[in-house]
Amino acid sequence: MEILKGYVEHIVYQNSENGYTVLNLVSEEEEITCVGIFHGVGEGETLELSGEYTDHPSYGRQFKMVSFQVKPPEDLLSMERYLGSGAIKGIGAALAARIVRKFKQDTFRIIEEEPERLAEVKGISQRKAMEIAEQAEGKREQRQAMIFLQQYGISQSLAAKIYQTYGSELYGILKENPYRLADDIRGVGFRIADELAFRIGIHTDSDFRIRSGILYTLMQASQDGHTCLPRQLLSQKASELLKLEPQYIEKHYMDLAIDKKVVIKDTADVEYIYASSYYYMEMNTAAMLKRLDISYDVPQAEMENRISSIEKSSKIELDELQVQAVKEAVCNGLAVITGGPGTGKTTTINTIIRYFELEGMDIFLAAPTGRAAKRMSETTGFEARTIHRMLELNGGMDGNAGFERNEENPLETDVIIVDEMSMVDLSLMHAMLKAVAAGTRLILVGDVNQLPSVGAGSVLKDMIDSGQFHIVRLTRIFRQAAQSDIIVNAHKINRGEEVPLDNKSMDFFFLKRFDANVIISVVIQLVQQKLPKFVDAKPFDIQVLTPMRKGLLGVERLNNILQQYLNPKDEEKSEKEHGDLVFREGDKVMQIKNNYQLEWEIRSKYGLVIEKGMGVFNGDLGIVRSINTYQETMTVEFEERMVDYSFKQLDELELAYAITIHKSQGSEYPAVVIPLLNGPRMLMNRNLLYTAVTRAKKCVTLVGNDVAFGQMIENASEQKRYTGLKERLQETVAF
Repeated sequence: MEILKGYVEHIVYQNSENGYTVLNLVSEEEEITCVGIFHGVGEGETLELSGEYTDHPSYGRQFKMVSFQVKPPEDLLSMERYLGSGAIKGIGAALAARIVRKFKQDTFRIIEEEPERLAEVKGISQRKAMEIAEQAEGKREQRQAMIFLQQYGISQSLAAKIYQTYGSELYGILKENPYRLADDIRGVGFRIADELAFRIGIHTDSDFRIRSGILYTLMQASQDGHTCLPRQLLSQKASELLKLEPQYIEKHYMDLAIDKKVVIKDTADVEYIYASSYYYMEMNTAAMLKRLDISYDVPQAEMENRISSIEKSSKIELDELQVQAVKEAVCNGLAVITGGPGTGKTTTINTIIRYFELEGMDIFLAAPTGRAAKRMSETTGFEARTIHRMLELNGGMDGNAGFERNEENPLETDVIIVDEMSMVDLSLMHAMLKAVAAGTRLILVGDVNQLPSVGAGSVLKDMIDSGQFHIVRLTRIFRQAAQSDIIVNAHKINRGEEVPLDNKSMDFFFLKRFDANVIISVVIQLVQQKLPKFVDAKPFDIQVLTPMRKGLLGVERLNNILQQYLNPKDEEKSEKEHGDLVFREGDKVMQIKNNYQLEWEIRSKYGLVIEKGMGVFNGDLGIVRSINTYQETMTVEFEERMVDYSFKQLDELELAYAITIHKSQGSEYPAVVIPLLNGPRMLMNRNLLYTAVTRAKKCVTLVGNDVAFGQMIENASEQKRYTGLKERLQETVAF
């Protein structure tokens, strides 16, 4: 480890979020490029760095900083240089020279201990003198706080967040209740707060710890789709987390309810406990849905004549259920249309659009993901947007989604049609309903037999099961769709019927293999060579779908192997190692969490920015276009949208040559390949298989054990999702 001392001549680059900095340090008349995390460092400051020299392939010799200290300037020239650097607002080079000339070696003592004396210098009033002192004190306080936090193993970037949140109050908060960090600071979960509490010496049976652990358990449950948990299950899970007996946990539920942190809801059989935010979100969602559910008095004959006229002009023939779906959409403020593949959902949507168009109404089309919105645009001929874009997403504060469209600024339209509703979680539904004014027709379309949303809630299923709305279930498979074995077999799977595996089909194949490594070998051959020609697509567009993350045929192992064959190591391709992954230019990647603050740009072929926006979402697929090791950024293209990730944000991405079936919801691919061996019964079910098969447009190929395939069809049990929207709808009246 080498020591380097000098003053900051120039900051070349600084990432305000994570503190990564490239700066020029002048040491003994030599200018050295230094890189590392430098929070709160400004030009002109004197630093002492520990680290080592490295040779960067593009930028040459650099000093890689491991730790640093800010040193007070020791000579008059250094003092003048620091004060004149802009580090303290209001002091320029000329004023800095006058201050140092006046107070000489005593300059910094005067600023800290007798700041009123700065007014003795020409150009400084008493007020300005105090402002200078406050800035200098703030910088000193921040550095002291950073040093204090780092002794507890807190990284510089997290220490900066803590200081920015609490200021000088952080000492008391950490001593009394470090679990507040998990509530107040994005990026600090219960585990980080718990580790910090342990280092500080907080007891494991502390009330703060137990309550924070209960809330953390509920938030973790929401990541598995639950909006609440049965009391007994919550106690069991919190007990495992906290390593305490359940009786220590049970006594805190009422206190949390009194503090309005949780809501306890009794049913005939079970007591459910909600994080308050989810309970009130369900309650408000139910009330807003009821408010929209109004009836319109439309003459029957007039409606039927118009539908008939649309059928003739569009050269289509609707079946009885499709006609009923159109009528429900026309006569009611809220209508739900559900059906599997090939049952005419798209034709029904198109007829509804034409009907309202003839009425002179404004119509918005939306879907939960970019891919689903694009497909909706292609099948209707009308512009469809993501729900986030329709609601005019802004970055929000502290990473929370903010929408320009809400109850105070509702969507200005007469009709909203939302497709792929099975993917819409409670949070997004709640945000959308806030922006739908009373009197606007809302038509929700989706396949209730698909997997539920990745986020918490089971909105479409709960709405249908509540019995409170006008629901139309499309069941007839149309003649053209009946020619596709993908669609025919998907319905057989959904009904629990046997699927023929004789490979006489033109779009549904089962290749029987019983060894994981042989299965992977076949998958590589299919994706790399056979399927691209068969479906007229690139290997990138062929998607491997697997039921699980871990195991011999899990996402993690498959991606490592597929990357070696589909995007092998190349001297001309930059790469970045991140944890167990290696990201390489050309890699297929997926965003694995919603990030409302990530900026994207659509750029022309000459690099000019055509459009800008905010937000990249869980499940978005992209390609790594470039990796800049100097700026520590990676650029990913998501369907023309270019997003720059700092290396600190790479845990939001993973390789996506193979993805879980859950993550494929709402997407459609030219061909899918599904490797299949045995797995956990609760995961290997009919619902999962049905969703996987229906993701394919032109070809499904399953590779693996036909016995496991049959068992999945027979296994009708789904993973239980604890939600309460159905009950809220049944007990709520519109406000």
